Amino acid sequence: MPRKDVGGKRGTAEAGAEVEAALDELYSTPPAGFVSRREELALRARTDGRAEDARRIHAARRPSLAAWTANLLRRSLPQESRRFLELGEALREAYGALDRAGIKELSVRRRSVVAALSGQAARLAAEAGQRLSASVRQEVEATLQAVLADPGAAEQWAAGRLETALTPPSDLPAGSAPPSRAARTTPARPAARAPAEDDLAERRRERERQLARAQEAAEAAEGRLRERRTELAEADGRAARAGERHDRAEEEVAAAERRLHAAREELQLSRQERREAQERQRTASDALTRAEHEAREATREAQRAERRGRR
Repeated sequence: MPRKDVGGKRGTAEAGAEVEAALDELYSTPPAGFVSRREELALRARTDGRAEDARRIHAARRPSLAAWTANLLRRSLPQESRRFLELGEALREAYGALDRAGIKELSVRRRSVVAALSGQAARLAAEAGQRLSASVRQEVEATLQAVLADPGAAEQWAAGRLETALTPPSDLPAGSAPPSRAARTTPARPAARAPAEDDLAERRRERERQLARAQEAAEAAEGRLRERRTELAEADGRAARAGERHDRAEEEVAAAERRLHAAREELQLSRQERREAQERQRTASDALTRAEHEAREATREAQRAERRGRR
């Protein structure tokens, strides 16, 4: 019998948790199985009497392969994803105040981190049976670039339910460009000259602190990615060695099976030969017994004949 919605805060919270869990599961499903799984989850919600949840589930759109890969990265590597989001926040803060030289330096670090993380995303997709083409990998990288540059994109990716790949802004985030020459050369009023200079110095110090934080975050992210690469290389090495041991073990098992098969054939043959030898032994024994009996009879007959002769 369909379960009715329970009134009150607890019922509403439970219903909300159920539909959120269903959507999380749905967006973890590879695109090829998305529609069928969506219908199953929507039907389950309708059967449970959760019509609104069923409508929400049925309204979910199948993600593109690039969007699904970005979602997979977000869910599979939660710690790395959280640090990546923190890096994006630090970069956006720094972009709001840095000069162009600092922006260029951070852009180089950003490209390095994005390339490494998109490589991990491609490996996760391959492990899930989805090989990414070059164009799809570019879409994944563009999505990660958007996450770093745009707080709205970061919020969408953090939810883990992207439907399409994200596009990074064509220019720096709002307020990130260095002050224009006109603004820098506009003379201050004499009465406010000292406070303005103090404010400018404070802004420069704040920019330096933001740059240092962004650089530290980028270096930490690159360090973690290097560690993940090392761990992956070690895991690949262990897998290769395990594969070699497995192959050797299979060869040894095959050889042992061949030896066992030959031994069984030899055992069967020896048993047959033993049966035949035993049969021949019994035949010879019977023949010997008959010969002994005949010899005894012949001896007795000779003795009788000799006695008759003496009479």
